[in-house]
Amino acid sequence: MKESGKSNQSGKLISLLALLALVLYLAAGCGASSASESNGTTAADAIDITEKMFLTQTMDIYTNTEDYLGKTIRYEGIFGQYSATLNGEPITYSSVFRYGPSCCVGDQTVGFEVAWDDAYPKENAWVEVVGVLEEYDEEGSTYLRLRLSSLNVKDKRGLETVTQ
Repeated sequence: MKESGKSNQSGKLISLLALLALVLYLAAGCGASSASESNGTTAADAIDITEKMFLTQTMDIYTNTEDYLGKTIRYEGIFGQYSATLNGEPITYSSVFRYGPSCCVGDQTVGFEVAWDDAYPKENAWVEVVGVLEEYDEEGSTYLRLRLSSLNVKDKRGLETVTQ
């Protein structure tokens, strides 16, 4: 009988040690993340701006910027560029947008400026972008843009004009 009690206690101890080892193994992985995951740059964890709620979600990002800075955002829209002069030098801004509600078609655009290290597509191309929201300062003003990790031209266009 005594041997059976020892065997039972040994089995419990082994089970407890195995459980403890599993917990420690899992806990060690919880704090570890790659730099791209810790700053929100993984496409799998991206915030999707949907077609149905495009205007609402985009305006929420502009209104509550601090909640979204450093987060990865994915959406589709029209690619466009705008040229201007900054400190006497020509500069081109790129954006991915949709048309919003307004009195005249094309008056209001909704989207984000984008920064991409590769070649941009043609104007008016329908694209899907994935990027991290960041702020930058220019001539004393702060602006938002997406630092892109992905830019794909799509064959099928979505709604160009959104109301929500």
